[in-house]
Amino acid sequence: MPNGTLPDVDPPVRPADLEQAGVWLAGHGLADARPTPLLAARLAVRRRARLAAAILLAVFLIATALVYTGGLPDEAGSYRSWSLLLVVALVVGLVVAQALLDWWVRRVDRRAGATLPRRAAYAVRLGWRTVLGWPRAAFTVTTFAGAAVLAVGALALPDATVRYAAVILLIGLFGLAAGVAVELRHILTHPVVADDEVSLTADVIMRVEDARVGAMPTAVWSVWSLPVVSMFSTGFGWWNASWLVFILLSVIAQALIDTRTARTATVARQVVSAP
Repeated sequence: MPNGTLPDVDPPVRPADLEQAGVWLAGHGLADARPTPLLAARLAVRRRARLAAAILLAVFLIATALVYTGGLPDEAGSYRSWSLLLVVALVVGLVVAQALLDWWVRRVDRRAGATLPRRAAYAVRLGWRTVLGWPRAAFTVTTFAGAAVLAVGALALPDATVRYAAVILLIGLFGLAAGVAVELRHILTHPVVADDEVSLTADVIMRVEDARVGAMPTAVWSVWSLPVVSMFSTGFGWWNASWLVFILLSVIAQALIDTRTARTATVARQVVSAP
């Protein structure tokens, strides 16, 4: 990576960011590499974007919970249509906000890359199999599909409250899936920001980490907690039991995938050393 300052890169590089970049390099087997302003800026914006994404998801969950509670079916089994429209609006807002966060990260990457005197390139094309891997991709698809199947199955139940909760879940799941797709597309398409082997390895590591974090099913589990928890007051039926089993199996599967798949640094070295 080139040394020196990093002009026109937001957010500005701070000594603490450089220090954390050094820790990040050491943690990924690149302890011999010197942390540079370019790397520090890229890592810093990712940390801030992930914090903002976590806050965004929390706001989305709270707002959805309020809308859900305000639109619960009345004694006649009719729920307020405005509540579904508000949930749709919240989902659209979530996807747009996630896209803006991704744009922010890519903007910092582009401006950092513009300072490089030359650009390195991958010997192989980075696709979803590389940055995410078959196990994680299959797990992500299965998680969303399984959640959607449970929600659709609940639509056939006679309880209007359960049907209403299922509709809320389906809308939320659609928005979360769209957000994952948008983020993965950005990861795969934004230009390489590297000028030597070390910075190229770091670039791959960041892409793999971004993909793995974005594909985590945490958001699906969080959306589950909103309407389903309220169902316990109406009885512990098959729907609640199925969701609990589904989440338990998902947590176990996630743990197995984390322990059995290659580390991000290993994936990056394989990509960089490919002929």
